[in-house]
Amino acid sequence: MSTGIIERIRVLFEGDPAVRRVADDPVLTAELMLLFRMVLADGEAAEPEMAAFRRICRDAFGIGEESLKQVVAYLQDFGYETTEPRALGAFGGLPLHRRIELARHMAEIAKADQKLSKQEVDLLKRTISILHVDPMDVVGPPR
Repeated sequence: MSTGIIERIRVLFEGDPAVRRVADDPVLTAELMLLFRMVLADGEAAEPEMAAFRRICRDAFGIGEESLKQVVAYLQDFGYETTEPRALGAFGGLPLHRRIELARHMAEIAKADQKLSKQEVDLLKRTISILHVDPMDVVGPPR
């Protein structure tokens, strides 16, 4: 039997490993919820914003395209339990570089469609303030 078949059988019985990882990590869940909220902040999930979200999920969190649909479904199913303040509160103990990375990811998603709505700007400003991040660290080059 090929390992691909074994892996598909395991996923069938145990669920997608990326979804399990998100479900088992409240900080990762909160981070993905905030990023997804940024995608929807202007009222629509435009393709450029979704492409940025997919790229961030892949590059920063190791969530592949094949798992992303199930991860988003998990976030939609359980996202109501994670309010914005609760999600932001999960980052209080994280190192500064991780909080800056979150704010940069949110800014990347907001700018992806070449339009910044008031809602996107407001969400980003609130997030930066609550995360105690210097706005220059978000828009400037990495230090």
